[in-house]
Amino acid sequence: MESLIPVINKLQDVFNTVGSESIQLPQIVVIGNQSSGKSSVLETLVGHDFLPRGTGIVTRRPLVLQLLHVTKDSAVRRQENGVLHHKNVGAQEWAKFLHTKNKIYTDFSEVCQEIQNETDRMSGTNKGICSEPIVLKIYSNKVVNLTLVDLPGLTKVPVGDQPPDIEMQIKDLCVHYISNPNSVLLAVTAANTDFATSEAVKISREYDPDGRRTLAVITKLDLMDAGTDAMDVLCGRIIPVKLGIIGVVNRSQADINSKKDLQEALKDEASFLQKKYPSIASRNGTPYLAKTLNRLLMHHIRDCLPELKTRVNVLIAQFQSLLNSFGEPISDKSQLLLQIITRFASAYCNTIEGTARNIETSELCGGARICYIFHETFGRTLESVDPLGGLNTRDILTAIRNATGPRPALFVPEISFELLVKRQIRRLEEPSLRCVELVHEEMQRMIQHCGTQQEMLRFPKLHERIVDVVTNLLRQRLPPTNSMVENLVQVELAYINTKHPDFCEAHLVHRAMTSGTELLPDLHKSQSQRSVDRNMEERENKVAAQQPEQPVMKLSSREQRDCEVIERLIKSYFMIVRKNIQDSTPKAIMHFLVNHVKDHLQSELVSQLYRKEEIETLLEESVHIAARRKEASEMLQALQRASQIIGEIREIHLW
Repeated sequence: MESLIPVINKLQDVFNTVGSESIQLPQIVVIGNQSSGKSSVLETLVGHDFLPRGTGIVTRRPLVLQLLHVTKDSAVRRQENGVLHHKNVGAQEWAKFLHTKNKIYTDFSEVCQEIQNETDRMSGTNKGICSEPIVLKIYSNKVVNLTLVDLPGLTKVPVGDQPPDIEMQIKDLCVHYISNPNSVLLAVTAANTDFATSEAVKISREYDPDGRRTLAVITKLDLMDAGTDAMDVLCGRIIPVKLGIIGVVNRSQADINSKKDLQEALKDEASFLQKKYPSIASRNGTPYLAKTLNRLLMHHIRDCLPELKTRVNVLIAQFQSLLNSFGEPISDKSQLLLQIITRFASAYCNTIEGTARNIETSELCGGARICYIFHETFGRTLESVDPLGGLNTRDILTAIRNATGPRPALFVPEISFELLVKRQIRRLEEPSLRCVELVHEEMQRMIQHCGTQQEMLRFPKLHERIVDVVTNLLRQRLPPTNSMVENLVQVELAYINTKHPDFCEAHLVHRAMTSGTELLPDLHKSQSQRSVDRNMEERENKVAAQQPEQPVMKLSSREQRDCEVIERLIKSYFMIVRKNIQDSTPKAIMHFLVNHVKDHLQSELVSQLYRKEEIETLLEESVHIAARRKEASEMLQALQRASQIIGEIREIHLW
């Protein structure tokens, strides 16, 4: 059982090395009011004066104190790699700080000075506190194995330059340690104060309501008023404490000033207890307190070890997974570069095809987004284009008159229809080019959705170059794609096919132009069957509202008829062309942009990136990722070492 506490200290060393607070180890937490005698108790347990003293708050940082019992033989062989602070080779007691690495102290007055210096370094000199602990190990043949945490004394009123909320700062710091379910609470209260109102006992009860891990210590038994004693308190008649209440006698300030030997102080304590409390003297005093703390801590460690082992194993799995996510060390950079390029190209193409491993669920992306652009955005935009938008009766009549020249026309000139319908067809070019732009933007955005984000973060220069190559490839495909889409419109403008099978009004136009107005009703009937959903008068009003006010034109019945004929022909033919553009534009974009990039992406990446002189630069790891990998690796090694240490306990049957 005696080896349990050194094992926990080994675990503490492991976690201190990597600064981990993810595992809460068993330890004794010392809490109490200012001037309650906490420091004196600790010094008596150690057998040396090593803690700073003074008025007000003296302990301003948590002190993790690891007491390790050593034999006289092991004292001679101490820390072969350590550097002695003094040349006292025969010393049998020594101390080490975590922050001074292997430096060994044999003079405990210098231990005191180092605690003061380190406190001032982190907490300042204005009585402020700091939550960063000081870790001190003391090796001695006079101590029992213990791990204690000395905390700043609880206070109510700020002094000096302390912040107004110093009370809450200290309480929060104490709560951080005592809320650890693996800690044993040592609640220190002075005998010359009211035990029933003890802040240490009060805060202990808040976080250990069952009292299963709280031990109370009553200090300064020799300073009680004459005629009074602490018998009722020590016997638990005032406030019962499950783990017990132990009384001790501290050195007085005069003893401290005169540097009274601690061994003499222990003798005086034993003499006082035998005189004042003979019936319970054997269950009180500093030696009994040390043995009790050792026993409690060992049993507590034994109870905590199964859960501790489970926690360590869970963390090993988590950090192993984290380390794997940062990638393995690079053995063959050329091969790794090709693998990253291949994975990126495959992920990019799979995002277009909809077969990516990690499918986005919050928004459309890749091929699905392109499909939406084609059939929803682009399709609806074309359908919203009014076949007669921007045209009014004046425009149509002017075109008819200009097409007849100096002679009055007997029939509606066909060239006026071509002139006006081409003007309307040109309006389809802008939304078609906008469709190309939207698809290009989506393919550019897809670079960030390719499932290789960890590698991209690991190698930022490679990521930057991949983005550049894909961006350039997409940019190169824009001109031919735009040109093809523009040509689709130009093809429609090049030849107005009035013999198109869907242009059923063509023969009616010919009959109307040769036979006069008697065929106009038939034309009206044919067009109504082709679902013209617009009222000409409303459109005229809308167009007129958008243009400067012009003189009202009075049309003859023939001019009215001619204008209506041209309008209906434009509508019919425009719908044919719009249908063609709506079908052919997505096909052109897929061929000239999307499919071309898919087919040539990997070869383009290889040709631009797989160059011997650039491999080292491209695979230069991010400083952030390298640092995180190092941290994860160190933590994993620490956890594996911790698991090994816990396993050693099982081997010696100490569960």
